[in-house]
Amino acid sequence: MISASVLESAPFSTEQRAWIAGYLAGLAAGHAASGDTAAPSATTLTLNVLVGTQTGNSEEYAEDLAAAARAQGLAAAVTSLDGVTADTLATLENILVVTSTYGEGEMPDNAELFWESFHAEGAPRLESARFSVLALGDSSYDGYCQAGKLIDTRFEQLGASRIVPRVDVDVDGDDDAAAWIGDVVEAFAALQPASAAAAPVPADAAPTRTRSPWSKKTPYPSRLVANRVLSGPGSAKEIRHYEFDLGDSGIEYHAGDALNVVPSNDPALVDLLLDQLDASGDEEHAGTSLREQLGTALEISAPSKDLIQAIVEADPDSELGRVVRLGDKRDLESWLWGKDSLDLLRLSPSARFDPLEFAGLLRPLQPRAYSISSSPLHSPDRIHLTVASVRYGSADRRYGGVASTHMADRVGDSAIGIYLQPNAAFRVPEDDSAPVIMVGPGTGIAPFRAFLQERQGRGADGRNWLFFGDQHRANDYIYEDELDEFGRSGLLTRLDLAFSRDQAEKIYVQSRMREHGAELYAWLEEGGHFYVCGDASRMARDVDDALHEVIAEHSGLGADAAADYVAALKREKRYVRDVY
Repeated sequence: MISASVLESAPFSTEQRAWIAGYLAGLAAGHAASGDTAAPSATTLTLNVLVGTQTGNSEEYAEDLAAAARAQGLAAAVTSLDGVTADTLATLENILVVTSTYGEGEMPDNAELFWESFHAEGAPRLESARFSVLALGDSSYDGYCQAGKLIDTRFEQLGASRIVPRVDVDVDGDDDAAAWIGDVVEAFAALQPASAAAAPVPADAAPTRTRSPWSKKTPYPSRLVANRVLSGPGSAKEIRHYEFDLGDSGIEYHAGDALNVVPSNDPALVDLLLDQLDASGDEEHAGTSLREQLGTALEISAPSKDLIQAIVEADPDSELGRVVRLGDKRDLESWLWGKDSLDLLRLSPSARFDPLEFAGLLRPLQPRAYSISSSPLHSPDRIHLTVASVRYGSADRRYGGVASTHMADRVGDSAIGIYLQPNAAFRVPEDDSAPVIMVGPGTGIAPFRAFLQERQGRGADGRNWLFFGDQHRANDYIYEDELDEFGRSGLLTRLDLAFSRDQAEKIYVQSRMREHGAELYAWLEEGGHFYVCGDASRMARDVDDALHEVIAEHSGLGADAAADYVAALKREKRYVRDVY
């Protein structure tokens, strides 16, 4: 049966661990009753677990699957999707894909190259392969689980046999993922030759990584021991530096990881919603009071799709109803921008809901993930974050980001739940002599502050180049003193700044890349690693365009060859992004 160490290292809840253990123990008992007691042999089935991930969440599920499979005597290998070519895929018999969806239905960064070859017209047939897909996504987006759906369909088109139906996992879908893992392991264990099916794969042949016991269901109650404003008084932004005390948590993090913060809603917004609903807040909902649910368990800022649909059905002539009837997604997104659930209720007077009915239309309040801005070599007992507080509105109504204003205004000396989100794809190079190029404007500097601390702590002699910028140098040059010290010490070999609004012509980090393209290309030719962190929708795309242009110009090989060069950087994990 599945080992206690495997279960304890998994991110699932106690109930989910017990469910998987019971499920697989029953399977093991069936083999024992049949006399299947031989050790694994050369005929042991190997499950090839292919991972597409942007932030590391898919990788955790993939490792859980591999651990459960090994506990049942199956062999399992976990590989990034971009680590497998279409031709290699054709040689595999048992394929399991665990992938997230990035943005509005896009492939995550480490699955792009795989998808390009996999959905190409000349992709090899897969009649001899068995497969299943676990698709991760967020149902608040139109492209919910789209990457997984596309890959699942393509396997079928290429003739592979689906051994377990695809499962789509929402942000609160750990139970669905646990059930899929159980189904997959049962299905493949049933195919295992009797002589190889009984004993677990030895631990030394199937190492499992140790995980923190803290998770979304059981976050660590940390304390904020630092909370200071980094941006100047004239800035259009409020950027803060936070430090979370790790205490006795045992949390061990790496530069490049993210920290999940469990927020609470603004009590003032909860009061306004209760008034709008003519509710006292004492009504019982999900085993506690409605006030408690609206405050800590339900998403009341971003309106859910269910709430939008219910309002349109109840008040089709409202402004929201008219926008929805037009059927233009962009118009709807534009109309919804900046509005919360209270706004929708106020703007749809004919849509009246019972308080508990309203609560049932909301999504669970989710943790917010932030790139860690410290290295454990510099700060082993604290995790640092660099966060922009979201604030907007008029004198009549002020709005704030759920987690960012919770940390800035409301935590104080109270405990706040946190847990680690490892991101093994976004790491400082193991080669301490490798050149590193980092592009991180605004709060995108966060992981690169951690990278610099990490390289300093390791005594790495590789060169480091940072592109940083924002709107105005006088108010938006965060961590200026630290960057100056990194430069004086020789750790930061080169720093290029781009403050877009300090001159008539706007200058961005991609502008600086083009200005110094010859040297940037030389660093890449010398084995440099290229990292990007920040806004995905604009900055990261513009930086990617600039990178292609720099390579095309300074290699002298043209645009097509530049695209191949960038693809090779991605395959070698020398071009990676932490974008949101």
